[in-house]
Amino acid sequence: MKLPCSLLSLGWAAIAGTSEPMPGCFSRIEIVEERTGWPVPLVELRTTHSARFVSDNAGNIAFDLPELMGREMWFEVHGHGYEVKADGFGIRGVRLTPEPGKSLRVEVKRTIVAQRVGRLTGAGLFAESQKLGLAGDWRESGLVGQDSVQNAVHRGRLFWFWGDTTLAKYPLGIFHGTGATTLVRPAVKLEPPLNFPLAYFTNANGAPRSIATMPGSGPTWVTGLASVPDASSTPRLVCAYMKIKPPLEIYDWSLAVWNEEKAIFEKLKTVWTKSDDAPKPPPIPEGHPVSWKDAAGKEWLLFGNPFPTLRCPATFEAWQDANMWEVLMPQASLTSSNGETVKPHSGSIAWHPWRKKWVTVFMQTFGKPSAFGELWYAEADVPTGPWDTAVKVLSHDNYTFYNPRLHIEFTSEGSPHLFFEGTYTMQFANKPTPTPRYDYNQMLYRLDLSDPALKPAQPR
Repeated sequence: MKLPCSLLSLGWAAIAGTSEPMPGCFSRIEIVEERTGWPVPLVELRTTHSARFVSDNAGNIAFDLPELMGREMWFEVHGHGYEVKADGFGIRGVRLTPEPGKSLRVEVKRTIVAQRVGRLTGAGLFAESQKLGLAGDWRESGLVGQDSVQNAVHRGRLFWFWGDTTLAKYPLGIFHGTGATTLVRPAVKLEPPLNFPLAYFTNANGAPRSIATMPGSGPTWVTGLASVPDASSTPRLVCAYMKIKPPLEIYDWSLAVWNEEKAIFEKLKTVWTKSDDAPKPPPIPEGHPVSWKDAAGKEWLLFGNPFPTLRCPATFEAWQDANMWEVLMPQASLTSSNGETVKPHSGSIAWHPWRKKWVTVFMQTFGKPSAFGELWYAEADVPTGPWDTAVKVLSHDNYTFYNPRLHIEFTSEGSPHLFFEGTYTMQFANKPTPTPRYDYNQMLYRLDLSDPALKPAQPR
């Protein structure tokens, strides 16, 4: 007599010393990109009775519905730029017959220029694989959601700081930033299955902690992260930060400096506090800064989101002196290859050595189909522009992908690749159902700048 999985799992738990179900109770569904065979994270399969399954960083789904095991069934496929062929009714899906212990494979076609690499933050990056008895060495951070990254290379390490951070134990999490470090170019393959090691700043209990607890009520949002030399040539890690009150009102802008011993940001000085006399803030060194040497050989820090709005000499002393800040006028819009006017909202820029150009990936303001989920690529000869024709590289089906950040540090010498991440969230979209585990987390993508689809953005 064949025992049901529920009884077999009891024996498995006793033998393996775990509460996880026996891997053989699941049917493995692998989601891969056609032609390349790359595993594809963030592809959702939906049954006709509204059960939802989402592939993890290894492209795996552990199917376990007892009522549908051994039955031919229909899965609708939803993938934000990955799809299968539509049937005669225009429905995109596949027929599968899952059985315990059986492996099935679904090939999806990539319709976006950017290639999805995987999720960088949050819980359960390999949860589906672990149900199948795979990825047993993956260790959870204890965090389930992290908003908007800031990065800087400082003293030989790549620093990572995020905004509001969600925990599993209560809806209210960490609201004064969290942080981590990695090697400048982490020694992992930047392709699926993405297994990205982040060394978090932790408390005495080993749990990730806040890194910017600043005076005043409400969350602290860190921005404008940079490493600059002081008068003694010592690198100093600096940032600007804003304090927030409901609903999303900024009432304070200040500057802060990293305390190397305590591994926290400490307030340096206030730049602006909202008042009747000063209802709007002055220009602030915020956004995603880049270093730039002008034609005269002078080193500058350019601050922008995406395009530069402020610059200062690249020193610790100039960064903190508002008299040394120069306001820049960024390009307000770009034109696509079909003549569409594209207005940037947020993003970042970098010098790409393979293209020998300044490049950008930015989120469009009020794009389609997602108001804040359409991302574009463009190039310029100098960081202040003008920026040439824009090409759309990433699109979302009624979901948001904001604050994209380029990772030029990940581009190896002579490589045409360009990596970027952004915050994948239901916020500001038209009431979508949140994607389990993925919502409010950072997703990493890769562009191949030799892709013919990008030629309109590369006139020479």
